[in-house]
Amino acid sequence: MRGKLGSVAVLSAVALLAAACGSSSPSSSPSSSTSSSASTAAAFKGCMVTDTGGINDKSFNQSSWEGMQAAAATDPSKIKVTYLASTTSADYTFLQQKCGIIVTVGFLMADATEAAAKANPSQKFAIVDCSYASDCLTGAKETNIDQLVFNTVQDGFLGGYLAAGYSKTHVVATYGGENFGTVTIYMDGFYDGVQYYNSQHHTSVKVLGWNESKQKGSFIGNFTDESAGQSLTNTFISDGADVIFPVAGGVGLGTAKAVQTADSSGKHITMEWVDTDGCVSAATYCPYMITSVTKGITEAVKTAVLAAADNTFKGGTYIGTLANGGAVLSPYHDFASKIPAALQSELVTIKSEIESGKIVPKTKSPV
Repeated sequence: MRGKLGSVAVLSAVALLAAACGSSSPSSSPSSSTSSSASTAAAFKGCMVTDTGGINDKSFNQSSWEGMQAAAATDPSKIKVTYLASTTSADYTFLQQKCGIIVTVGFLMADATEAAAKANPSQKFAIVDCSYASDCLTGAKETNIDQLVFNTVQDGFLGGYLAAGYSKTHVVATYGGENFGTVTIYMDGFYDGVQYYNSQHHTSVKVLGWNESKQKGSFIGNFTDESAGQSLTNTFISDGADVIFPVAGGVGLGTAKAVQTADSSGKHITMEWVDTDGCVSAATYCPYMITSVTKGITEAVKTAVLAAADNTFKGGTYIGTLANGGAVLSPYHDFASKIPAALQSELVTIKSEIESGKIVPKTKSPV
């Protein structure tokens, strides 16, 4: 589902990437941040384009930028990085720059990235959360695109199992920002983790907001509307859910607000964050997060930038998993002493069994 938003973004994003490659002159300056002044000549420049959620989305844009910064920190005299912060689908503009690598973030950048890669075969690209295998990239395979994707059905499964085991009402919930494979893969894992808990413990914990077998559920329609996230979460709470898992970027902050309000009124509602460790990226709400179901985006982006800087870039596909640290269930932080030891032990075992292939979480959303 490239959707209405994606179709608007394509033409302007193509212009952005063409400008970034040095083949055209843009009409306006970007909202960007650099690791040094514009006058500083860099031996290697890494350029990043966010998706519409913005650089401080508490999610994968922010994690990607941290990866860019981490790469620059390895050799500040050699590597400089810059980003464009896009706030709407029509806001993709970029200064003409000679970028050693252009990192694009998210599903909506797929068409533009492919078009620019095809037009500029010597330019190196990386795209986060998008691949040919998942049909996010759909054209002829361009060898100058490094696809950074994450098998989050694995840690999503752990998150669902934990939610089911921690729930007191025997009702949990999940929802998405938009109906993309990179969203529903989390929801598939969460749903199936709950079902596995039910089968192991002979319980009947219910999942609101998603049905893996029917591939139907609740979506906000974007990754920025906190009010919509808060409203939907309040509906889930009214329907009995006491653990909520938003897969919705910044929209999840609306869930956090609803959980905070409900918990303060004595309802004992908790949540799980997505993509990043919420106790770091949204620390205010850490007291309500039993865990975060995350991607190793920062390390993946850092590795891609360093490969381009070191001339070892090969393109292709990187898949983050539980085994290689690219799919991670975050620490329990404030809940470390509240989650039963037996449940924590079960999760350790299940993680090992997923890594060994004994358990293979289901998903209809390919990586």
